[in-house]
Amino acid sequence: MCKTPKLIQSIERSAAILEIIAQQGGGARLQQIASISGIGKTTVHNILQTLDHLGYVQRRPGDMRYHLGGRILNLARIAGDDNMLRAHLRPVLEVIAHKSGATAWLAVPSGDQATYLDIVDPNGLCPALPNVPWRENLEGSAVGWVFLACVPGLGKRVLATRANALDGSVLGRIEDVRIKGYALDIEAYRPGLNGVAIPWRENGEVKASLCLTGPPAKFPRHRLIRLAWMMMRSIEQLDVQ
Repeated sequence: MCKTPKLIQSIERSAAILEIIAQQGGGARLQQIASISGIGKTTVHNILQTLDHLGYVQRRPGDMRYHLGGRILNLARIAGDDNMLRAHLRPVLEVIAHKSGATAWLAVPSGDQATYLDIVDPNGLCPALPNVPWRENLEGSAVGWVFLACVPGLGKRVLATRANALDGSVLGRIEDVRIKGYALDIEAYRPGLNGVAIPWRENGEVKASLCLTGPPAKFPRHRLIRLAWMMMRSIEQLDVQ
């Protein structure tokens, strides 16, 4: 006879709340969750606040509902198939690589890291290309700044869970990327390599980042900023097709 495991009530309740949000189409109000779950409204609110801080649920501006957050969606994505996303964004990756002469990268948020799914290197600027997919920490890279700035709760979570991962200027840097819509990496992540990255959104939510990298002599800061706008226009053209 199997012994009944000792269950932790708070985890049971958290799982139930996440399942209710999913069953309601990915978004549900506090009162609705409390009514369906049978859990007290105050307890549900406290659990939701914790899940929100951790990135498992999120609130959107002007929306009273709680939605499944980027972290839980990313965990599902890690185990899923990225071929559809890679195929969809491959054409724009090729366009921006050939227009810029830089190496183009496609990355997605993957838990608290970034996973690189595709690379286009028409001019052989990266002779030792890594095999994709591969994962890297967010700290310092242009792609990492995009995700820290644009994925709800991610910046706070990294600051809270990885001691000394980011310096004290991170909040200002994140806000700057959020306002401008692009992130620069001036030899901060890898010596001898500059980069610029922008977010790609689907239904308003950041699902991926496109990045261009190359040697500083060919890709100084002022050129990277111009390339950021070229990348944005290329994505707009893809989305209207």
